Amino acid sequence: MTTADPGKTNWSQSVGGVCIKEGKVLLARHTYGAGKGMLIIPGGYVDFGETPEETLVREFQEETGVTVKAGKLFGMRFSAKDWYAVFEAEYVEGEARSDGDENDKVVWMDIEEALADETVPDLTKKMILCAVSGEGFGLIPYESKTPGRNLYSFLQN
Repeated sequence: MTTADPGKTNWSQSVGGVCIKEGKVLLARHTYGAGKGMLIIPGGYVDFGETPEETLVREFQEETGVTVKAGKLFGMRFSAKDWYAVFEAEYVEGEARSDGDENDKVVWMDIEEALADETVPDLTKKMILCAVSGEGFGLIPYESKTPGRNLYSFLQN
């Protein structure tokens, strides 16, 4: 597992992304922790000073070699101590490959196959279904006096 700078990583904030291309979803097989051996959507922890959208782009590049752009916000999981946000990860470019560290396999899997696969956890399946539905909170512009703040809403601008 990649060793992060503990002073740089915000261990209470994390993101994931659902990237769909040509009817297939990009999944990575984890090599550690509770997700070991499971095919999950790529993602990771937010670094201090980084927006969740920037984290999504960085984590996809590091873990899969694929460049994405953050799209709609599909889901949020909250607890008393942390949060996890799941975005649409719009494919930009790149060939999928394992990072050889946090994952040992990165695959484009047919969506129906992923939804039926026992090695794909329930949370990943739920987020894939959200992505397929086309629903989600879209990024809408607003003026803020604080840089780096984004607003997602069902409201159209």
